[in-house]
Amino acid sequence: MRRVIGKVRVRAALGASLVVAVALVAAGTALLLVLKNNLVDQADLQAENTAREVATQIATGKPYEKLDLPDGDDRPVVVLSEDGRVLAAGDDVRAVDGKAVTARQTPPAGQPHDSDDDDDDHEIKPGEVEGKARHTGGTATVGHRTADYRFATVEAKDTQGGKAVVRAGAPLAAEREAVGSVRTAMLIGLPCLLLVVAGVTWLVTRRALRPVEGIRREMAAITASTDLSRRVPEPGSRDEIDRLARTTNETLGALQESVERQRRFVADASHELRSPIASLRTQLEVGIAHPELLDAPGAVEDAVRLQNLAADLLLLARLDAGERPADARIDLAALVREEVSQRVGDRIAVQVGELAGVEVAGSRSQLGRVLGNLLDNAQRHARESVRASVAREGEWAVLRVEDDGPGVPPEERERIFERFVRLDDARSRDDGGAGLGLAIARDVAGRHGGTLAVRTGSVFELRLPVA
Repeated sequence: MRRVIGKVRVRAALGASLVVAVALVAAGTALLLVLKNNLVDQADLQAENTAREVATQIATGKPYEKLDLPDGDDRPVVVLSEDGRVLAAGDDVRAVDGKAVTARQTPPAGQPHDSDDDDDDHEIKPGEVEGKARHTGGTATVGHRTADYRFATVEAKDTQGGKAVVRAGAPLAAEREAVGSVRTAMLIGLPCLLLVVAGVTWLVTRRALRPVEGIRREMAAITASTDLSRRVPEPGSRDEIDRLARTTNETLGALQESVERQRRFVADASHELRSPIASLRTQLEVGIAHPELLDAPGAVEDAVRLQNLAADLLLLARLDAGERPADARIDLAALVREEVSQRVGDRIAVQVGELAGVEVAGSRSQLGRVLGNLLDNAQRHARESVRASVAREGEWAVLRVEDDGPGVPPEERERIFERFVRLDDARSRDDGGAGLGLAIARDVAGRHGGTLAVRTGSVFELRLPVA
């Protein structure tokens, strides 16, 4: 079990790490995409602002050679005419999208741009600037350095009606640097975070499963010592492990009770068997030595007692093994008449009371055994009368056996159904029996879905579900 607990900790740590890894990768990817899109949008906005500033100068009639164009490689600008001539360009701008900025240049064909912003059919008036800018990606060479940019293209007309196309760029270096920094931080931090998660999960799982290890050690000690009186520790945490510990202790208690009951049963059975066997042996030995002194009826009586006791023990063993009764339909009134008719020569004759016609499902032989045991018990304690009756109460068939004896004291009404229990210890075994009849009767009643109890001092009531 210790190995199993170790595997549970490993699986828990790996599972938590895997879940966290998937979550972090998904969150990191989304973060990078959002960050990249935001930075690209900022570059587009910067490029568009620059393009509109230059286009506004053109719309106000400022000459191309006097345009105030940004310097440096952070905002490259080129102004083209409708036929592709370079009208103006920023300082040190050498090429755009691999095309050199010369005195005669046509715009790059097939330049990608947002289709929703493409409005070539829209005519602008002299002195106006195009309302929508087109954003594209590309490269620009400023001085001796070529880099990636986001370009904004805006058209404008000067006061004379001449159209000019302004392309202004914003660098993507900051965007790539930011995305790269975040990506690097995630690649470094993710393994560290996974190690932390795995370690914390390992420790937490180890602490959570520590009571299970205690239960395992105690169970191993109980198995080794066969001492069923020991109990596993209960953490008292009111969680699944605490319930497992309580259930384990309940199981150990039930097992201890079962083993003790089995031991008492074996001891009592051995004690009960020893008496008739010893008596029978004595009589046979006397008969061998002195045939004229052989008590043949006494030997037969001891053999019958031994046979009955063996039959009772065999039936109890079958009941303890969980033998299910048959599913025949039995008329309780007919069963009572049959049993009473066979009791000829009893010390006290059995009187038959009201017999309602009601059927139950079960084993005829076992229910007949219950009725016989109840009548035997009643005749053993009755003074002058024993009475049996059958009634129906709702969905229950009720068989009552009563006598006019002293009755069972209230504090003993459950103990009499225990095995090998006789309330009158002074009574001889011949008269009192082995103390198994009522125990067998209650077990059989329970197997048939019913109950057997003492309702008043001398009234035994068997309840069975109606078939």
